[in-house]
Amino acid sequence: MPKPWRLTRQAERSLVEIARWTLETFGPRQAEAYEADLIARCAAIAAGEAPSQDCRRLIDPDLPEDLRFTRAGQHFIVFVEMPDQVVVVDVLHSRSDLPRRLASLGPRKDPEQH
Repeated sequence: MPKPWRLTRQAERSLVEIARWTLETFGPRQAEAYEADLIARCAAIAAGEAPSQDCRRLIDPDLPEDLRFTRAGQHFIVFVEMPDQVVVVDVLHSRSDLPRRLASLGPRKDPEQH
């Protein structure tokens, strides 16, 4: 059974920027389709159906041990899976400086801090 999932404020801001850029660059049809793809990937994460990787192992061993990511189109969805829910921490473009952007998430106790 899928867990509930939610976005942090940072993830919400990122999705708004992605939607704005896609709309301006490719038009409303593509913006709606890409938004649907990103939301479907978040739902797949919550259902345990999206392959994901540990950010520490691949990017930086100093990152929080529960921080994971999965690919969705040209973006990485960064999330924390908790016992009762999935928290989407951010959505980062594949060409962004992932180590730096993830390091800015830093050690944290509450994923909502970001």
